[in-house]
Amino acid sequence: MADATTAARTRIDRALADLERKILELKARPASAPPVSDDDLFAPRPDAARVAELEAAGRAASDALARAAEAVREVLDRQTPDDDVLEGELEGRSV
Repeated sequence: MADATTAARTRIDRALADLERKILELKARPASAPPVSDDDLFAPRPDAARVAELEAAGRAASDALARAAEAVREVLDRQTPDDDVLEGELEGRSV
C-alpha cells in the first residue's frame, strides 16, 4: 500500500511542478505575445481521428435534419383548405 501511495504522491508532485512551470512561463510572457499552443492546461490534445469522426457525425445529422425539414414542408404543402377548417373546429372544441 505504501508503494502505491508513494507512486501516487510522486505523480502528483510531478504534475504540480509541471503546472507551476507552465504558469510561470505564461505569466512571464508579454500580453502582446502570440498565444502559446498549449496554453489551455486542461484541454485534451486534439485527436485527428476523433475530429474527423465528429465532423462526419455532424454532416450526417445535418443531412438528416434537412430531409426531415423537407418531409415536413411536403406534408404542409399537401394540406388542403378543408384540413385547415377542420383543425380550427377541433381547436374550438373542448375534449
